[in-house]
Amino acid sequence: MLPARDIVLLLTHSGDHYTVDRVAQELSRRGACALRIDTDGFPAELELTTEVAPERSAVTLRIAGHEIRGSEVQSVWLRRLVPSRLEENLEPSWREGCLRESRAALDGFLDGLRAAGCRFVNPLEAGQAAAGKLRQLRLARSLGLEVPRTLVTNDAARVRSFFEQLQGRMVAKMLTPLSQSMDGGQPFVFTSAIGPEHLEDLEGLRLSPMVFQERIDKARELRVAIVGRRCFVGAMEASRSEAGRVDWRQASPRECPWRHGELPAEVAHRLTRLVAELGLVYGAADLIVTPDGRHLFLEVNPGGEWGMLERELGLPIAAALAEALLVEDRPSRQPAQESL
Repeated sequence: MLPARDIVLLLTHSGDHYTVDRVAQELSRRGACALRIDTDGFPAELELTTEVAPERSAVTLRIAGHEIRGSEVQSVWLRRLVPSRLEENLEPSWREGCLRESRAALDGFLDGLRAAGCRFVNPLEAGQAAAGKLRQLRLARSLGLEVPRTLVTNDAARVRSFFEQLQGRMVAKMLTPLSQSMDGGQPFVFTSAIGPEHLEDLEGLRLSPMVFQERIDKARELRVAIVGRRCFVGAMEASRSEAGRVDWRQASPRECPWRHGELPAEVAHRLTRLVAELGLVYGAADLIVTPDGRHLFLEVNPGGEWGMLERELGLPIAAALAEALLVEDRPSRQPAQESL
């Protein structure tokens, strides 16, 4: 049995290192027992049990010979939930069924922890609901954030008309990612510029709708890690990179290093309100700053990356997450903005 003290579960995957390690260190500094759980190791390497009976409801997990009861867990960081690693020789129908059952059992276990009073960053249902990009844009606009003109459709005629309205300044992207990371060995679709030549072949819309959006002139791009009422701001001049001009994720760190960024107070306030109204504790927001100083909101990712901001800029995001896992947020009148 692990020591009888507050346990914080860090749910991630076996290929995740820097960010989860930093949060674990910050939790340990604060006297908590941080326990990493690689969700792709369930059910092969991790045993979860949920019991519901007339007299009680309980959850337990067993890992590396240790058994932890739900009553010992103070909080949970839902860093990443990824599919189980299963034997390659499983028939596809069995594989699909095993993956469904494993995820359903994991969700039930997490719900048991929630019922036992555990704090979640982020709450499971809120994180899933908040991932809807169109909902984010509507809510952001209602809160006073400026958003680019956006069209989601599988109607080729509407795409061509939208292209004309935008005078050819249009990009295409997806509503959902094909993979969890840009280097995960799985397909990853970047934001792409659309030209007249692309309008001749829109047959792919018969298979899947896409997001078409106004292309905005950029002075710089911001990644804002929001933890409760605190904003940690990194800035990148991705326009300096030919590859990263449309999507900064294609720029190399040497071409476009992260630098400290700032937000106007009203933009920071609206971002923290957006995260709170989505039911989140943490979110990573992407914004464009135009040459004339306007701030346009693109999206907020409930599980977005922030490790590069801490590693390259020294922003104490891991410490903020550790505090959020251990202490209930205390409301303040204005969001704190940190870029050191």
